[in-house]
Amino acid sequence: MAAEAYQFVIGRSYTRQDVFRVIGIDDPGGGNWYTGYTSHRGDWFIFCGIGTPGRTGHDYRNHFVGSDLVWFGKTSTTIRQPSIRDITAGNRRVYLFHRSDNRGPFVFAGTAKAKAVKDSTPVEVLWSFDLAAQPINFPDELPEVGSFLEGARKTVTVNVYERDASARVACLRRWGLRCTACGFDFNSTYGDLGDGYIHVHHLRPLSEIGAVYELDPVRDLRPVCPNCHAMLHRKTPALDIEALQEILRQERMRQKQTVLESAPQDIQ
Repeated sequence: MAAEAYQFVIGRSYTRQDVFRVIGIDDPGGGNWYTGYTSHRGDWFIFCGIGTPGRTGHDYRNHFVGSDLVWFGKTSTTIRQPSIRDITAGNRRVYLFHRSDNRGPFVFAGTAKAKAVKDSTPVEVLWSFDLAAQPINFPDELPEVGSFLEGARKTVTVNVYERDASARVACLRRWGLRCTACGFDFNSTYGDLGDGYIHVHHLRPLSEIGAVYELDPVRDLRPVCPNCHAMLHRKTPALDIEALQEILRQERMRQKQTVLESAPQDIQ
């Protein structure tokens, strides 16, 4: 195993060229780095599509189940192949990247461990992720003071759900670090200072949350910037993300129209 882990950030987007820069190699321009998975200095790197076929047209039906990922190897792979035995043995670091657009960058999901391996062709692996080993950066979440007139206890419960380390990591692994309402990305604007910074918003209304509620971080949480987080909670109950997106869309159209109307008119 490599002496030190590479410092990829969960939820951050990476092109293959970004990955090459992090690990310190030149772009090979092809080969195994561009065909799904490859090894490098004792570590494995997986690049997979979720709900989208790869560049070759193959759709391997990769999908998340909660915070775990069901992943299929190349078309003819079996559990008896040396590469599959090595990647699933549990004694290697496996850096897993995924994307839903076969022309876009990949989202880093974390370092993966094989939870189950199915004897099928292609081989099917259920990957889990070592949450304890992942760096967690908690932003200052909203205090929600005065936001909810009923039950301060429930407000605290929501904040606990949103700030739970495992839930936060699973949410960002699936949805990335870009605000799902306005699209703002802290790393793109602030560089390294913004790495890993984002708020996490709970989609479920307070009335649906009880003492025995079981959080699904992929279904129930979304990354949002602090501004959008505050605007979502300006209403009681909180706005849907889709409703805030529509408000943003209408306001941009209004501002564009104002600019057009105030522009000097050509004199005939």
